[in-house]
Amino acid sequence: MGRRRFTVEQIIGKLREAEVAIGKGMTVVLAARQIGITEQTYYRWRKEYGGLRLDQAARLRALEKENQRLKRIVADQAVDIAILKEVSEGNF
Repeated sequence: MGRRRFTVEQIIGKLREAEVAIGKGMTVVLAARQIGITEQTYYRWRKEYGGLRLDQAARLRALEKENQRLKRIVADQAVDIAILKEVSEGNF
């Protein structure tokens, strides 16, 4: 069985569906099954995306993308600095 990838918006929607079902008296296991995920996935999603609204999720995704870009820049600069140090010491 292949893994399904859900967007953040889909995850938030599924969490809301599960919350409604749980509020109506359904157990967490049955609510998770109803939305097509495992109980463990439900708890993991709830921990990560529990109180988010859709606009907050979009902001989170933008911040994560920016963070990746900045980490890549720092890594490139670290490599450049290491190369320059090695060349300046004459150990090449």
